[in-house]
Amino acid sequence: MSETHTDAETDGDAVATLRTPIVAVLGHVDHGKTTLLDRIRGSTVTDGEAGAITQHIGATAVPLETVSELAGSLVDPTDFDLPGLLFIDTPGHHSFSTLRSRGGALADIAVLVVDVNDGFQPQTIEAIDILQRTETPFVVAANKIDTVPGWNPQGDVPIQESYDAQSDRARETLDERLYELIGELADHDFSADMYWRVQNFANNVGVVPTSAETGEGVPDVLTVLMGLSQRYLKDAMAIDVEGPGAGTVLEVKDQKGFGTAIDVVLYDGTVRADDTVVVGSTGEPIVTDVRALLQPRPLAEIRTEKRFEQVDAVSAAAGLKIAAPDLDDAMAGAPVRVVRDRSREEVVQEVQEELAAIGVTTEEEGVVVKADTLGSLEAVANTLDEAEIPIVRAEVGDVAPRDVTVASTADEERHETVLAFSVDVLDNAERQADEGDIRIFESDVIYRLVEEYEEFIAERERSQQDTILENISRPARFRLLPDHTFRQNDPAVVGVEVMTGTLKRNATIVDFEGNEPKRRGQVKGIQEQGEDVEQARAGERVSVAIDGPTVGRQIEEGDELWSEIPEKHAKVLEQELTDDIPADELEALHIYLDKQRQRDPFWGK
Repeated sequence: MSETHTDAETDGDAVATLRTPIVAVLGHVDHGKTTLLDRIRGSTVTDGEAGAITQHIGATAVPLETVSELAGSLVDPTDFDLPGLLFIDTPGHHSFSTLRSRGGALADIAVLVVDVNDGFQPQTIEAIDILQRTETPFVVAANKIDTVPGWNPQGDVPIQESYDAQSDRARETLDERLYELIGELADHDFSADMYWRVQNFANNVGVVPTSAETGEGVPDVLTVLMGLSQRYLKDAMAIDVEGPGAGTVLEVKDQKGFGTAIDVVLYDGTVRADDTVVVGSTGEPIVTDVRALLQPRPLAEIRTEKRFEQVDAVSAAAGLKIAAPDLDDAMAGAPVRVVRDRSREEVVQEVQEELAAIGVTTEEEGVVVKADTLGSLEAVANTLDEAEIPIVRAEVGDVAPRDVTVASTADEERHETVLAFSVDVLDNAERQADEGDIRIFESDVIYRLVEEYEEFIAERERSQQDTILENISRPARFRLLPDHTFRQNDPAVVGVEVMTGTLKRNATIVDFEGNEPKRRGQVKGIQEQGEDVEQARAGERVSVAIDGPTVGRQIEEGDELWSEIPEKHAKVLEQELTDDIPADELEALHIYLDKQRQRDPFWGK
């Protein structure tokens, strides 16, 4: 990389210039991401002025002159070399994950929008995890300050000017909520403070009180983004503007009159209308010739007309639409590279290496994962890895029958599952899943997708444990009560008190003579206050019908008897179900095992 220069200059054949930093807007649903973007766009209806915002495909460029107009006294354009800011239009961590460059996040900087009343919500945490993982610098827009009780909106003014105009009570309430937010950032290992108090943005996160609805604090957000970019990103923004273009696919869609086209965010070099490009796909990289480069008409027109105009060339940073043959299998999140004066083989290899760097590690056994983009796929895989859920297959695209087939070959029931993030399930795949009892979980929120899967597995395990417990002999120690023999035999009907454990109907009864268990009969019925019951628990007194013994011969009033536990059942209880049975039952089990192991130390092991 040649030394950074404010103006383009020639260094050999290369032209070094500073590109616009790319800004992503993230945050929880309904916290104001789209409203903030709309506010920035809509604040400058500047019919033909030099500083007018320009609409790109998938992005909005806000030049430095416009930032200065919006920020007023906060921004002196002569202090900055960077040309402005390029906001990714689709807000949310979904688009942030989609957009990638050379194995990292494409966004150079981010705004994390947090509702000052709601604080951190699940998607806020998910967004902050992604920012942490990609090491992307960010500023927090503490949004919706206009909803603080007693707040008096001031319009599109810097936050301190608006803050000074508020009542003491409104200011105190806002301060309280802001410091709660700063505490939540600290809980996630970020040191943060009000942006005007932050000395070193490399080590601290700036919090900007904002109302996307009224515009208050929006000048400050733009100021901080511009200042951070100038201070920390200037060297990284130096590009060879005349070099072969490099970008990322945002979306693949049909374009009337052109067939399949790709929406691209270009972050380096230039793409021309006569270039050959290599595009990452679901199979081998696509090598194709550009048929047309399309950009929206000016912002005022695109609001009413969804028309695009053809251009000869587009330079970074920018959003554009590339129409070319054979783009049907192009993949959102994949790299786009212009070939120009390099060999096709060299560029194809470069694209393959970048795709391999985003690859998801799969195991021989695990769940099937489908996602709408490469970045999403990687984000889902990272979350599953943290939850220790293995993946057997991970691909971009809708859930198809072959995915259900792969899930059906799993050795473990818990892996007979497809996790689908922001994709459709094809009808024939859904039918196949229903017929084969394969579960498909769908969501456009990663944490919810994983949460639903984990809840399903926990519920299935509980159900399996309940089934095992229903069919396994349970330990019980009980005593025949004196003067409570209602019938001596055929069957003997006696009153008993359960001392520990659970006495169940059909249990085989044993009496330990020393440590040798002797079978005495089988429980044929249990009654409590004249009502038939299936079992009796510790501390309960019930009448029991025992088939086999005669009271006064094989059993006596006052005897202590046990439910027999077959050795295999004892092993399962001790090794697998100790957390699923009550403490008194566990106590009965241990006493029973001790008795058996005094004559055979390896009994039930």
